[in-house]
Amino acid sequence: MTWLATLKALDLLDDAHVNGEVVASLFKEEGLEGVEVIRISTEEGATDFIRIYVPGSSGKRKGGPSQTLGIIGRLGGVGARPQRTGLVSDADGAVAALAVALKLARMRARDDQLPGDVIIATHICPRAPVIPHEPVPFMGAPVDMATMNQHEVSPDMDAVLSLDTTKGNRIINRRGFAITPTVKEGYILRVSEDLLDLMQVVTGQLPTALAITIQDITPYGNGLYHLNSILQPATATSAPVVGVAITTETAVAGSATGASHLDDIESAVRFAIEVAKAFGLGQCSFYDQDEFKLLVDLYGPMNHLQTPGKSFS
Repeated sequence: MTWLATLKALDLLDDAHVNGEVVASLFKEEGLEGVEVIRISTEEGATDFIRIYVPGSSGKRKGGPSQTLGIIGRLGGVGARPQRTGLVSDADGAVAALAVALKLARMRARDDQLPGDVIIATHICPRAPVIPHEPVPFMGAPVDMATMNQHEVSPDMDAVLSLDTTKGNRIINRRGFAITPTVKEGYILRVSEDLLDLMQVVTGQLPTALAITIQDITPYGNGLYHLNSILQPATATSAPVVGVAITTETAVAGSATGASHLDDIESAVRFAIEVAKAFGLGQCSFYDQDEFKLLVDLYGPMNHLQTPGKSFS
């Protein structure tokens, strides 16, 4: 099970002095050599981007045929110091992503290696700003969204799960996690049946989907309202992207402390691992390729929704 990995990841990030090198050292101790840390500093502060490669038995890094899954822990920051003391709700995406990496590392050490490569990426910022948003405040970040995508989205990812706290809204009012429809190249596609199947196996409950809009899949900074940043990776890749939203019944601010529910995070972690197993085996499809081709043939490409759009003066 993944409880130990989730607890360890949460405890690791619940530290005013946590940084990318501290996190990277843990994974190197777990036997993973492919760990990269890049520190980005701006006038707003600094954050450490971390990318962890978990090689598969027949992954592309070895010249094998298995596809590569990307798992992104999307967030503004793990802390809002000095405004808030301790781990903030927004940290759940990073906690979940690092817990996935920890569990996969230990599985690999115990000869339970997955077939496909898995790339896990997130960033570590214990001193992120709080920004206004309705119905509750969001966590900001010291870097812009384009920089996040640059360091978290890799061209090697054949599909992406974007794990993100999604509590600051009234769109979904259920504790646990929900998945979004698949987003690819500006199209919002149907919710993947394979992912719904895996979700109900993992949770033992009927699956839950998160409603999204066209605004949500456009890049930040265009003046449009966004539910949150869960689908921002879809603006930077042609690979299919699905959001895994960690949710609550009530609207909870991303800057709130004491608001991380371990059981919900752990369920999302198990889901991501089961997706990684099935995706590497070719048994989990994020979208119907034939239907997507027909959509493009009938209505044309929608890639312009991945751009900032036209400028009107």
